[in-house]
Amino acid sequence: MTDDMQALRALCLEAGAVLLGYFHGGVAVESKADDSPVTEADRRAEAIILAGLAKAFPGVPVVAEEEVSAGRLPETVGERFFLVDPLDGTREFISGRGDFTVNIALVEKGVPVMGAVYAPHRGSLYLGRLGEGAVEETVAADSGGAGEVVPLCVRAEPKVPPVAVASRSHRDAETDALLTAMGVSDTVSVGSSLKFCLVARGEADLYPRFGRTMEWDTAAGHGVLLAAGGSVCRLDGAPFLYGKRNQPHDSDFANPGFLAAGTADLVRAAAAKVGEASATG
Repeated sequence: MTDDMQALRALCLEAGAVLLGYFHGGVAVESKADDSPVTEADRRAEAIILAGLAKAFPGVPVVAEEEVSAGRLPETVGERFFLVDPLDGTREFISGRGDFTVNIALVEKGVPVMGAVYAPHRGSLYLGRLGEGAVEETVAADSGGAGEVVPLCVRAEPKVPPVAVASRSHRDAETDALLTAMGVSDTVSVGSSLKFCLVARGEADLYPRFGRTMEWDTAAGHGVLLAAGGSVCRLDGAPFLYGKRNQPHDSDFANPGFLAAGTADLVRAAAAKVGEASATG
């Protein structure tokens, strides 16, 4: 594993240990301006990641969820920057469910070229680098040693009909309509960015998302999926890119809807079905 991937791994484990401490010990919940929940666990984990990235990758801008919420953004983002969500799945975390993750991604020219997704409660760490592949490591947050590592690879031939990942918290009529159009009868549900990881593991074929997400929600999982051989596009089939808002002090990093799949053919087929529905709707 390269030094830069080792750095992301170490930061995920350190931040994950902090999250687990609050998860087992309880934490007060606050509401941000958009009514989304935030906790001290989010802030402490993010502080660890920001300090670690500044040391390991000096000069590379970082766009992090809680920093953006507080109105703090890099003066410029440019073509190479990090996206950080220290606690993706805050609602799962607060509710005592273990599907929360630490997300760190390095973006270059709009593409997540490195992704790290860590689910500390599960002890599952997903790492991917575009062109070099992806792995899953089973490792506890308080472990300094290496855990069992297995390579990740998407299912090269999707099941017929495909198996879809459907959001537990954000299922909507548009998603149901697409799954019906694709003939999907088998779905799996999981929280946070783990949805991308299920496709990267070859346990599912398709993950559609019509509702609102932010760039830091998706970039790390997207990066892992790309490294594992998968594909992601916008609902209209256009490339799904990051850094859409790269002007100083612009805090709108909202994503459009997207389709993630194990193969480019499946993602194109899903985009075609979305287009047909739009044309007849």
